[in-house]
Amino acid sequence: MFTLKEILEKTACCELTIEEAEKLVRLQAIAELEGVARIDCNREYRKGVPEIILAENKTIQDTVEIAIKMFEAKGRVIISRCTPQHIEALETSVPHKAICQVNQRAKMVIIKKENYTVTASGGKIGLLTAGTSDISVAEETKIIAEEMGCTVYTGYDLGVAGIHRLLEPLKELIIKDVDVIVVVAGREGALPSVVAGMINVPVIAVPTSNSYGFGAKGISTLMAMLQSCSLGIAVVNIDSGVAAGAVATLIANRAAKFRK
Repeated sequence: MFTLKEILEKTACCELTIEEAEKLVRLQAIAELEGVARIDCNREYRKGVPEIILAENKTIQDTVEIAIKMFEAKGRVIISRCTPQHIEALETSVPHKAICQVNQRAKMVIIKKENYTVTASGGKIGLLTAGTSDISVAEETKIIAEEMGCTVYTGYDLGVAGIHRLLEPLKELIIKDVDVIVVVAGREGALPSVVAGMINVPVIAVPTSNSYGFGAKGISTLMAMLQSCSLGIAVVNIDSGVAAGAVATLIANRAAKFRK
């Protein structure tokens, strides 16, 4: 199956008639996989963010089959929340002349054609974490943003337990004139409030499940972020690095579009 770009290029070169191109676009809109999954192949063109396959709670076989179907339709597929077994199966199932990129920390896999290129959008995103244990969620955000053409500037392990660590990285983000900052934190979730109180760009707060005792598994973190008195903060769900990456990408790429 051709990608939408390939259909348009072939139509422009008169290799496809208008009728043939229309049929291919209709067929490409949703690809069905034997009643197991309906893949939204055109989501990236419609929304600005591609469909991302969630491996969590999927069988190894279903995950691989869905990934290959998406790869054939788009030339690139992103799979999140992979177990080691998912990763091993995906690596051994990579089609000929395809590249498999694995981020163990983020538990994400990207399979793309050898000639697949990501066009730089000009969008600029800052990405900060409170602790080292929050990096795995932050890396989900980073992957999504970079795969959608954004430049991501990171600063990790900057929590309020040593607030002096935040100042230099935050200064760098101001100098870089980023469009949005994603702040990932666990425990009391204070870092996004501090950051939002010091800058004039939107902040996306990501609570992580790195907490225990009262309000365990990120509940207290989420509540604290929702109760922040600093204006300019939007909050995604617990451990939702992918969701934060999608929102940040839409903001940054739209800002870049109008800068041009």
